[in-house]
Amino acid sequence: MKKSKILAVGLLTVAALSLFTGCNNVSYKDGVYEGKSSVHDSEDGGGAGYGVATITISGGEITDCVYLTYEPDGTLKDENYGKQDGEVANADFYNKAQRAVMASTKYGEQLKATKNVKEVDAITGATISYNEFEEAVADALEQAKE
Repeated sequence: MKKSKILAVGLLTVAALSLFTGCNNVSYKDGVYEGKSSVHDSEDGGGAGYGVATITISGGEITDCVYLTYEPDGTLKDENYGKQDGEVANADFYNKAQRAVMASTKYGEQLKATKNVKEVDAITGATISYNEFEEAVADALEQAKE
């Protein structure tokens, strides 16, 4: 029973990797595609929201990616993310929130450079954003399939 679970997990991992790495010979139409992750709701209120990846495909490959994160109500996570009523009420919380915003912007840059979402490294402090990033990229690439 244990071996069959390991095999099943292994097969699912291979299938997921093939989606992102092109091992399944997927070709993409040139254009700009926007993918969105599902809304993540953290128990402590920090990190709640979703991500949107805007991907440009040219010559069948990723040539640009902009990744932004939003609060569940649709507010862009920017320099105000982590403030309460426009003020920094808790400096530690605000600084952590801002590190996550800055780190998550690097995901799009990494995808543009590597052209492969599985080669984009998760950044400490922005792991939730990384999971949302993967989901948003998968959504955009699904739309771009020929």
